[in-house]
Amino acid sequence: QVQLVESGGGLVQAGGSLRLSCAASGRTFSSDTMGWFRQGPGKEREFVAAFWWGGGSTYYADSVKGRFTISRDNAKNTVFLQMNSLKPEDTAVYYCAAHISILRTTDSRDWDYWGQGTQVTVSS
Repeated sequence: QVQLVESGGGLVQAGGSLRLSCAASGRTFSSDTMGWFRQGPGKEREFVAAFWWGGGSTYYADSVKGRFTISRDNAKNTVFLQMNSLKPEDTAVYYCAAHISILRTTDSRDWDYWGQGTQVTVSS
């Protein structure tokens, strides 16, 4: 059974940093697309960042570009999201996800596996 388990969320002041981790089990995702989405209060789930299949390039939502960095450790089947210069509008539940098609998509409906989410709260 495939599981994605996030950790690292919490409460931080604006301008601070957090590092999220997502440990995968039940399947090796080293060649698949891994990414992060988030869902803020009263909002739809939105794309944050992806590490595309094949271990190549990364892609970010405009709202986090330059502040967030996605990385992965294939040996540990883990993906990370380093979040710097956090803003109150970054407050959301952050979800790790995996996509096993070669299609590069930021539509959450196309992604195949999901974690349970971790809360990130940024105070002003």
